[in-house]
Amino acid sequence: MSQGKKMRIAITMGDPAGVGSEIIVKALSHVEIYKRCIPVVIGDYAALADAIRFCSLPIKLRDVEDVSEAKGEFGHIDFINMKRLRPGEWEYKQNSAKCGEACFQYVIYGIKQAMEGKVQAVVTAPISKESINMAGHHYSGHTEIFADYTGTKDFAMLLASRTLRVIHVSTHCSLREACDRVKKERVLKVIRLAQEGMRQLGYPHPKIGVAGLNPHCSENGLFGTEEEREILPAVEEARKEGIDVTGPESPDTVFVKCQAGQYDIVVAMYHDQGHIPLKLSGFKYDLQKDRYESVSGINCTIGLPIVRTSVDHGTAFGKAGEGRANEESMMDAIFAGVEMAENRKDIGIK
Repeated sequence: MSQGKKMRIAITMGDPAGVGSEIIVKALSHVEIYKRCIPVVIGDYAALADAIRFCSLPIKLRDVEDVSEAKGEFGHIDFINMKRLRPGEWEYKQNSAKCGEACFQYVIYGIKQAMEGKVQAVVTAPISKESINMAGHHYSGHTEIFADYTGTKDFAMLLASRTLRVIHVSTHCSLREACDRVKKERVLKVIRLAQEGMRQLGYPHPKIGVAGLNPHCSENGLFGTEEEREILPAVEEARKEGIDVTGPESPDTVFVKCQAGQYDIVVAMYHDQGHIPLKLSGFKYDLQKDRYESVSGINCTIGLPIVRTSVDHGTAFGKAGEGRANEESMMDAIFAGVEMAENRKDIGIK
């Protein structure tokens, strides 16, 4: 792909007190990124420079006034300096209103660039929900911020590792509330979003498995009624629309079947039902070394008018500022952002 045809990708730095700046500079020290896209970071010079320092990386920062000025040259990180922080104004591993305001503004700036067509995707490093709420921005996560600032009503979180893909009926709410959100209309919308998301990820005719909510899919009503009253009617209606969907399937087996290839993606009923198997498939932790040997997988928001992908982990305050964070998920997220942007053009999504 020639330089002129490369996708321009915005990467928001995330919470400065977390590992965002570190995983970004580490990811952008791999030449493979520059072969696929023109990355431009939205963040602060102070945090990016500090990450380069404590990671001992032979790369340079290049301040640009507009994302269109990014050159995408390996060895240089093009970035928009939001000037929210000066050296010494934040502390790694600590929530704060200052960091919360900074990371919130990085995200809003990135969304604006994408909505104006200046970048083809936004890739986000992790934010602290506590910090952004301390700053007065009352959102439960990136997904809700992107939905609000793009005016999107129907959306869902899709996670993908190299062997498993899941999308969620509900995410950031209590488990009690999550059960109440399992309604036919919402389940049907998420099945449709699964179809749309998988097409963007390169699956023209995805096979979708739908998890039940209750153990053993309620055993014909012994343990609940959601499967019969809400989930099955949604599956049947989706089939009438021509979607290749099966379910509800028992939650303790549907993910295994997806990994085996029976399905391409699973519709999970709530946050941990989907996140736990996804992270088991993509994260590998070495107890003796006290570090993750592999942190693969991505998070993307489906239903938006723009492409948004992210790492599939949090701020990792416990290791922030130490140079031992793993950049694998950030690289996956960048590549996924490029792929989704390219596929959206191919399948006619503006």
